[in-house]
Amino acid sequence: MSTAHTPDAEAIRSALRLVMDPEVGLNIVDLGLIYKIECEPGKVYIEMTMTSPACPLADMILDDVDSVLDPMLPPEIDIRVELVWDPPWTPERMAPEARDHFGWNR
Repeated sequence: MSTAHTPDAEAIRSALRLVMDPEVGLNIVDLGLIYKIECEPGKVYIEMTMTSPACPLADMILDDVDSVLDPMLPPEIDIRVELVWDPPWTPERMAPEARDHFGWNR
């Protein structure tokens, strides 16, 4: 009897730190673009956003998300990444270190 593998949300969050937003040079986690990571046996669900609905690099960033998650998870894990726009992204969602990068914590 086999049991379904439950992915680790923190490991996924850590892997997503490898995905950079090339326009600002920071990773998508510290930018506050990752809204939710849910892990269940055999499934990963991620809600994320972009800094703007008109982001010209959204497809590239989503491809990069796939490229870091696919090798770390067994092929039987269903990965679903959904772009959401509510709530809208604001700089307040950024990690303090990311805001420091722009001088916004002063």
